[in-house]
Parts: sequence; C-alpha cells; structure tokens
Amino acid sequence: MTKKIIFLALCFLLFAPFSAVEAQRPSKNARIGFLGYAPAHYIDALRQGLRELGWVEGQNITIDYKQIEVGRNDQLPGFAAELTRLKVDVIVTTSTDPALAAQQATKTIPIVMAGGSDPVGSGLIASLARPGGNITGVRSLLEIGGKRLELLKETFPNTSRVAILWRPEGPGNPPQIKEFEAAAHSLHIQLLPVGAKGPNDYENAFSIMKRERANALITVQSPAFNIYRTKIVELAASYRLPAIYSRSEFAEAGGLMTYGSSSVEQYRRAAVYVDKILKGAKPADLPVEQPMKFELVINLKTAKQIGLTIPLNVLARADKVIR
Repeated sequence: MTKKIIFLALCFLLFAPFSAVEAQRPSKNARIGFLGYAPAHYIDALRQGLRELGWVEGQNITIDYKQIEVGRNDQLPGFAAELTRLKVDVIVTTSTDPALAAQQATKTIPIVMAGGSDPVGSGLIASLARPGGNITGVRSLLEIGGKRLELLKETFPNTSRVAILWRPEGPGNPPQIKEFEAAAHSLHIQLLPVGAKGPNDYENAFSIMKRERANALITVQSPAFNIYRTKIVELAASYRLPAIYSRSEFAEAGGLMTYGSSSVEQYRRAAVYVDKILKGAKPADLPVEQPMKFELVINLKTAKQIGLTIPLNVLARADKVIR
C-alpha cells in the first residue's frame, strides 16, 4: 500500500507541471487584426509576446495583417473597415493614424495601440488612467526631446544651431518641437526646423541645413523616419552633422547617437493588453502604459568616420556602444 502511494505521488509530481501549462493555455480560438505599418522585427516582438502568454499563431489565434504601403495613410480607412467586417476580436494599431482610422470604423471592437503619440490630445482616449471607449495599449513617450537636446549639447558643447528634421503631416510633431524649444532656450541653442514629407525630400532638407549653417541635427520621433533611417543617417554622415535620434535602430543603421525607449518592447507589451482583452478585460478599464526605461546608444564607428570625439563622461553613461 505504501509503495502504491509513493508511485501515485511520483506520477502526480511528474505530470503536474504539464497540467499547469495546459491550464494556462487559452482554450478559445481568437482573431486579431493588425493595422498600420511596422517593420518585421516589431511584428515578431508582438508574436513573441503573444506566444509567451499562450497565444500561438496558426494554433489558437489568427492574425489578419493589414499593412499599408509606406506613406499611404489613405489606405487606412478601407483596411479598418475590412477588419471590422471580418469581426476580429481585437485590432492592434501601430501608431496614431491607424488608431484613429480603427476608432472611426468601430466603437465596439477593442483596439490596442502598440505606439502612438499624444492619444489624449488626438481624441483617442479620455485619459491615460481611464481611457474610456474601446481603445487602450502603449503610447510612445515624446516628452523626452529636451533630454536628447541636452545630451547633444553635453557631447558637443560648441553646438549652437541645431536643425530639426520633422514631418509636416505627423500629428505628434508639433508637441515634440515645443519640447525642443523649451530645452533650447535654457541651452542657448537656436533651432532650425526643416520639414520633409517623404524620402524624396531628404536631400533637399539636408541642403537647407547646410545653407543655414546648422552644426548639429535632431529628429522628431516618427514611424516614417524610422522606416527610412538608413538614408537619413547616411545623409547626416555625408554632411558631417553630429546627430541624435529617438530609436536604437538608428544607431544600428549607422546613426551617431540615440536616446529613447524601445519600440520592440512596446510591441511585446501590447501583447499583454491583447491577452487581457481576449480573456475578458475591457479596454476602458485598462490604463494606457508609458515607457519607463530609456537607453543611450552611441556609435563610435560613425564618430570616427566623421571625425568626432565622444567625451568619456558621456560614453560612460551609454547603455550600448557600437565599436
């Protein structure tokens, strides 16, 4: 009898972990809509986040991807309407414009933002703590533009005239420029905003910077700039402009310095919201999350290429150095 009890106890210990895993796996099949534009590694981060929570594409979830062509925001209303007709369980949006298109298409299907600037100011939600309606998720924090400008000045003390590369059509651009302006006053820096709607405008934008004698560059945080980051950092290098960007991908593409949060992490966090909603939570009850961790990345290869020296005190604070 004792041997039988011991045997049953061992069996329980052996199979209990598997039973716990099975219990944690979602039992329903769900359908997720994806609206906007995002590079492959952002989407991979969303998939990975869902997988860690038990949602596996092709097994218990289907993802309908409605990726617009770069610069084709006019495609958003049609794609949003299509996802609504498909009766997806939740829509994941990549930035402010896709979220607005999804909101106009449906007031009932939950919408999860994986990024987006000023969701309160754009009318997407009532407040970060109590979104209300059918939208929640992760917002991009744009209020650190002043910190990037401070880092630029600290690294290159002779900086006096900084060009701002911005997108006239970007809804999050004006608030960012205000952040730059507030910091520039105390740093005794003159700003030169230079607009560029798309990649065909970049060459001319940098020509304007040179003509107006800008001696450094800062860019607004923009999905469009992230897409064309390689072209932007190459132009900055060719004009020998010290530059600081918002995403680490710019440094990896050859940009000199970056300071900001991780978009990849934002997409992983968006998966947490999707999971909660699929398990019954209401978007109105889920506070919108803001990034709390920011990383400084410095590309020493680029610094050497354009003949710049990064002070040791700045280099020591870098979270990552590309050599």
